Amino acid sequence: MKIDDAAKKSPGLGVVANQGRTTRSTEKTGVAKTSTDTVSLSSQSQALAGVSNDSAVFDVSKVQEIKDAIASGRFQVDAGKVADGLIDTVKDLIRPSRG
Repeated sequence: MKIDDAAKKSPGLGVVANQGRTTRSTEKTGVAKTSTDTVSLSSQSQALAGVSNDSAVFDVSKVQEIKDAIASGRFQVDAGKVADGLIDTVKDLIRPSRG
């Protein structure tokens, strides 16, 4: 799998990294100097981070409903749907990527 820098391909994310650089150097005197890195996020990335913290990734009531169904023995798995999903996933994984 090819790994690339997705931030460069996504306009508007504007992540600015390495404003400074952490370095340690020892001069002739033997005293170490240290500086620190700073990272600043664009307002858009800060807004996205806030959205992900405020909104649930899943429906809590639906999860509780499934838990209750499992506990009471009412939950049934459709093996055909599971198998179809697995086959589709494998097909996606072995298909050569375009780009």
